[in-house]
Order: sequence, then structure tokens, then C-alpha cells
Amino acid sequence: MTGAWIQWIAAAALLILGLVFLILAAFGVNRFCRALDRMHAAAMGDTLGILFMLLGLMVMRGISMDSLKLLMVIAFFWIASPVSGHMISRLEVLTDEDLGELKVIHAGGEPSGQAGKEEMDDENL
Repeated sequence: MTGAWIQWIAAAALLILGLVFLILAAFGVNRFCRALDRMHAAAMGDTLGILFMLLGLMVMRGISMDSLKLLMVIAFFWIASPVSGHMISRLEVLTDEDLGELKVIHAGGEPSGQAGKEEMDDENL
């Protein structure tokens, strides 16, 4: 009886942790401006959120064929997600002309470019 409660609490904790990562990823995707920053937030939340949620389901089911199938799903996501993220980020790097520009704001509040770039105006911020 006690073992079932411990298993249920561990599974619930993992499921809640996965849900927290997915919610934080959604906020991160909406917060960032650049596509690569958004992809990073989505990839981290996706990878960790799915990992913890599927681990929670594995703990809930115990040692069974269902757990093995969930482990295979985790392995697939951990292989496919970085590959697809890399392909999309490479497309962004190849097609975005302004990707190399770094925006630096000095203590006075005026923005400037990096290493010999001209001063940026306020509409580029």
C-alpha cells in the first residue's frame, strides 16, 4: 500500500515538473524577439518537458511493455528534436540578413553596433 502511494507521488511530481517546463517554454517562445532565441526556448522546454512527462507515465505504469514503448518515444524525441532544430536554425542563419548584427546598449542608453558598425537608431531596437 505504501509503495503504491510513493509510486503515485513520484509519477505526479514528474508529470507536474514536465508541465512546468512546457509552460515556461511557451512563455519563453512568446517573450523572445529573434527566431533563434525562440527556437532555443522551445527546444529546451520541449526536450525537458516531454522527458519528465513521459518519465512520470513510466513510473505510473511500472515495469511493463508500456514503459519500454515510452522509453523508445523518449529516445526518438531526443534524436529527432535536435536534428530538426538544427535544420531550422541553419535555414534561419542562411536567410536572415540582419542576424550578425549585435545590439549593445551602453550605460547612457544609446544603442550602438558591435566592432565598427554605425550607430543604430531607435526604430531598430
